[in-house]
Amino acid sequence: MERLNGPRIAPAVFRDVLGRFASGITVVAGLDAGEPVGFACQSFASLSLDPPLVMLAVGRSSTSWPRIERAGRFCVNILAEDQQATCSALGRSGPDKFTGVPWSVTGHGTVRLDGALATVDCRLADVHEAGDHHIVTGEVLDLAAREDGHPLLYFRSRYATGTFSN
Repeated sequence: MERLNGPRIAPAVFRDVLGRFASGITVVAGLDAGEPVGFACQSFASLSLDPPLVMLAVGRSSTSWPRIERAGRFCVNILAEDQQATCSALGRSGPDKFTGVPWSVTGHGTVRLDGALATVDCRLADVHEAGDHHIVTGEVLDLAAREDGHPLLYFRSRYATGTFSN
């Protein structure tokens, strides 16, 4: 990717300014050789209705993503406000991230977290390199949502919760 001309933006300033955009938090999870693998992800969005597609951004340094990519399927678990501990567990590096995190295997061979506000089962559609991240698109295979609960949010490098009216 060609860099635009202009002043270099300091990473701390970039993080601070864009941290003012509140985002939901997800856990992207799949199976690798029958074992759960996943990571916390706040860069997630719907992309297309026809065909139904979602997108997410994954750091190129992720050790979990290559394992999920090999499987070719993943579940995006949209976290509820009471899942901060789950987010912390799946947001760290290393093995045994799923210790103490209740989960089940979906009919699509992905990992669904118990208590998630919503889940989106996907088949990997495409991966694009973008700076220090990969932009991943997933073809939506199945969806599920709870009728109750509120989202876990991330704002200015801290967890937050949101209450919304119907």
